[in-house]
Amino acid sequence: MGREEQVEEREVLDSIFPEEITDISDTEYRVAVKLNPPDDEDEEAEPPTLVLHVRYPEAYPDEAPILDLSPLPNAPPHPRFSVSADKEQLLKGLEDTIQENLGMAMVFTLVTTLTELAEQLMTERKEAAEREREEALLAAEREENKKFHGTPVTPETFLKWRDGFMREMEEQRQREEEERLAELKKAKIKEPPRLTGKQLWERGLAGKGEEEEDEPPTEQVEKLGVAA
Repeated sequence: MGREEQVEEREVLDSIFPEEITDISDTEYRVAVKLNPPDDEDEEAEPPTLVLHVRYPEAYPDEAPILDLSPLPNAPPHPRFSVSADKEQLLKGLEDTIQENLGMAMVFTLVTTLTELAEQLMTERKEAAEREREEALLAAEREENKKFHGTPVTPETFLKWRDGFMREMEEQRQREEEERLAELKKAKIKEPPRLTGKQLWERGLAGKGEEEEDEPPTEQVEKLGVAA
């Protein structure tokens, strides 16, 4: 009875997967399963395809089929799915479905469950990537906001600020004083010291300029004497 059910199931599968199913022997075949990535998935990435290998034991369907998974030959890698990395998890995910369907043709149900499991993996990874991106944006925003909130004021931080402020003000005062003295020094070098009235008198300089201006020229005095 088992072999008759196997042949019957194989004929049904051929009508459901005319392009996807390939015979290996009378009791063994493979089915190519094309997955639909979640919405907003990268359009440039080709949808992944996995290959389900099915082999009937003699007592199938009373005994579980022998299953294996492999990638499509020469298929490009997908950012959210890898057959080699996910095979163990996907095959384990089929165990409950196998147990629930023992005694019945189950390969179509297994293909459906396998598709759902693989697409769920891609959806979870997409959501995880989105959460990670959002967390990175929030972290960057928190760092940016720190620039505007500043450091909370406590007695310790205030005393530290005050000491730094007083030290800065003292350094500024010293710089200004040094600059002022430097300017005064330059001014003394450029301008000779002014003499007092007493010093001018002692040196015979007081009124000298005025007396010279008031004295008439010698030639004019001589002419005045001749004329007289």
